Amino acid sequence: MVAARITVNGKETSISPAAPHTTVLDFLRERGLTGTKEGCAEGECGACSVLVARPGVNKPTDWVAVNACLLPVAALDGQEIVTSEGIATPGDPGTPPTLHPVQEEMALRGGSQCGYCTPGFICSMAAEYYRPDRCAHGEGGGEAHADAEHGPNGFDLHSLSGNLCRCTGYRPIRDAAFAVGEPEDDDPLAQRREQVPPAPVATEYTQDDKTFLRKNTLAETLELLRERPDAVVVAGSTDFGVEVNIRSRRAGLVVALDRLAEMRELRVEDDHLEIGAALTLTEIERRLDGDVPLLAELFPQFASRLIRNSATFGGNLGTGSPIGDSPPVLLALEASVVLADADGERVVPLAEYFTGYRQSVRRPDELIRAVRIPRPLSRTTAFHKIAKRRFDDISSVAVAFALDIEDGVVRKARIGLGGVAATPIRALATEAALEGEPWTAETVEAAARVLRAEGTPMDDHRASAAYRSAMLGQSLLKLSAQTTEAVSS
Repeated sequence: MVAARITVNGKETSISPAAPHTTVLDFLRERGLTGTKEGCAEGECGACSVLVARPGVNKPTDWVAVNACLLPVAALDGQEIVTSEGIATPGDPGTPPTLHPVQEEMALRGGSQCGYCTPGFICSMAAEYYRPDRCAHGEGGGEAHADAEHGPNGFDLHSLSGNLCRCTGYRPIRDAAFAVGEPEDDDPLAQRREQVPPAPVATEYTQDDKTFLRKNTLAETLELLRERPDAVVVAGSTDFGVEVNIRSRRAGLVVALDRLAEMRELRVEDDHLEIGAALTLTEIERRLDGDVPLLAELFPQFASRLIRNSATFGGNLGTGSPIGDSPPVLLALEASVVLADADGERVVPLAEYFTGYRQSVRRPDELIRAVRIPRPLSRTTAFHKIAKRRFDDISSVAVAFALDIEDGVVRKARIGLGGVAATPIRALATEAALEGEPWTAETVEAAARVLRAEGTPMDDHRASAAYRSAMLGQSLLKLSAQTTEAVSS
């Protein structure tokens, strides 16, 4: 097998002798590219962000910003990245490089003080700068199409939601983001978008009795898991990377799924939607383009853009966390998971998937290949996330609603809950209290009392059990206030 290699700022280099658990961040810094910083080692501050060339949604290649502190460098075997040092255009020998437009605007508008977080901001801003449909959103609209989170140039400030700055203040950074124009025709990174991204390569990288492995096909991967059910499977590594950094986890065998074509499909059928478990949340968001409104509400509230650029539904469900943001939404959508092993597949309703705290019906030799959402979709939906911060935070409580209201009567109700039990759960008693009843203030208030008693919330550092229960009931009252179909009694 060919030795593992990675292209950094246009130069190919060997990954060896880095250990398989070595993050992209540490790999770069050990090679003198110290613009990439470690701030939190958990994917929450963005000081480590770099650009990766990935399959594009609107062009052959997208430049995608990711957290280098979470991603094993072996996961980028055969791939191409650009760091903050590689964004500027190199000058002739003896002359300094020409600043990138994002760097120039940050300098002109005072977007940096201590400079520690600046390289990460630069990479995240550059990813948004090169987003193919960015300028189209701002084109011809100017201030008329701008709002607090979008500039007249189409720049989406959510692209910076995973980047934290402690000393500069965000106004000059926002000003720099809203000032950048369109990439020039001769911009090499813009031109790179017109070429196909690096093809997936099979990887078998071993150092010190630890192995990082990526097979060519799903079938080969499933055969491997039959032989090695102890293997740790990863896609975006947004959870596993934290285990490596904070808890010093050193797995003997890590198997990557992120590039398997069979797990990266998105199909829309007459009676269901199937989403590949290895598609990133950003890819799903942009491919669906709002066609599933409840998912469209979820995505901006799920961590940050940097995390969504790597995180997957397969990973979020596979960890079995009771406070993951996607399970409540998928429960409300009556989703199922497609579980695959070497002998075939089985489809399990998500409501029957979780069996205990971080436990599920999935066997060690099985993978979540896809998530299926039945169609047609309910017309009245909402996702309410209660957390200490508006964005980039872990939920204290998460509530997802999917209701069919016809002629003022609730014909169908599906409610998914997170953060109030050992697993994500359906609010079955509340659903029963709503179905067949008129959508009135009296019905909502009665059902809200039922909803407050759902689950078994606990006290912890994020919220008390009493607060969680109160927020459950309040979320239904909020839905009623937000729903134009609500009828005054």
